[in-house]
Amino acid sequence: MRADRLLTLLLLLQNRGRMTAPELAAVLEVSVRTVYRDVEALGAAGVPVRTERGPRGGFRLVEGYRTRLTGLTEAEAGSLVLAGLPGPAGELGLGAVLASAQLKVEAALPGEPAEQARRVRERFHLDAPAWFRDADPVPYLEVVARAVWERRVLRTRYERWRGEVRREVRPLGLVLKGGIWYLVALADDALRSYRVSRFREVAETGEEFTRPAGFDLAGYWAETSRRLEAALRQDTARLRLSPRGRKLLPMQFGAAGARALAEAGPPDAGGWVEVELPVESEAVATGDLLRLGMEAEVLGPPGLRRAVAAAVAVLADRYEQDRKFPRNSQPGIC
Repeated sequence: MRADRLLTLLLLLQNRGRMTAPELAAVLEVSVRTVYRDVEALGAAGVPVRTERGPRGGFRLVEGYRTRLTGLTEAEAGSLVLAGLPGPAGELGLGAVLASAQLKVEAALPGEPAEQARRVRERFHLDAPAWFRDADPVPYLEVVARAVWERRVLRTRYERWRGEVRREVRPLGLVLKGGIWYLVALADDALRSYRVSRFREVAETGEEFTRPAGFDLAGYWAETSRRLEAALRQDTARLRLSPRGRKLLPMQFGAAGARALAEAGPPDAGGWVEVELPVESEAVATGDLLRLGMEAEVLGPPGLRRAVAAAVAVLADRYEQDRKFPRNSQPGIC
């Protein structure tokens, strides 16, 4: 709506000072010609906007002018919980709403707090996704988010490991974990978690539902995460780690690796230590432990040690050909 855009333009000039027409057009997502028309509209409404010509020109408010017209809409107020997550806010379809809300909050702050807020924004940025991994494609995220907000039942087709399933779900909340979006929803009268990128179809039914009284999204997610970790960590591996392996363990296994090191005994003469590390199933643990390479030796359980030894033997046999025939030579060719 134009009224919202005019207010945003006014707050941009108030919070940021002089801005050029192209800069304003980029922020407002309109044409430069529309910016000039909006500036004229502000002037006609009595807002003292000065136009400065030349290569360093632009628009600015007359010195000392400030507006307190900063009332937040319901959508803007709701978006402020995502103030530190501009990327996810955009994925949810709330990018422009969040930007408008932040401008209004900043404009409402008195001088020193407003300047401090600006400095914090310049110096701190949260990037949620993990390194070296593209974000999941989430074409239905905005539809799901709207259904969460409006308490609407969704008809879905979801791809599980064991095949696809069709369900009507009552979406209760969205969780962003390590750059991956999850939906917590009621389905068949049970609470379930869905990875949003695995939805193959999502359609609104138009039916409204009532949220369970007292449902705590953060509490549910914390308990679910705890149970999942307990279920995955089925065994305990005994490892012998080199000095470099001790550095690699928390990098590869996170908090579990750090706890294992904290509980380790003293190092031997060569700096090696023995640790006990919670691991997943034997097949998964074998691959995980091989990432430590020559810096670790699996001492037990016996089955896991044999599995790692067998994997190492396969790898050694695979690379044995390179030892017999260096890359710069070929067998049978003189």
